Amino acid sequence: MKVKREKKQEFTSISIPLPLFKKVEKHIQNTGFQSVSSYMSFLLRIILSEKNLDDKKFYEAKLIRKKLKQLGYI
Repeated sequence: MKVKREKKQEFTSISIPLPLFKKVEKHIQNTGFQSVSSYMSFLLRIILSEKNLDDKKFYEAKLIRKKLKQLGYI
């Protein structure tokens, strides 16, 4: 059975203060995360997906307000 592999991803380095790194390193012990980098990537994905949802909700609310105004309710 062949397993499809995704394109090889490119990576970059992000600097964080060493005390913060140590806290994160301690925090992820026994969680299944293999590294601080993988945990930080996970958190950033969550934050960015929530941001996109917030932007989408804002846009939808703006459209609803516009329609209500056109109908004379606002």
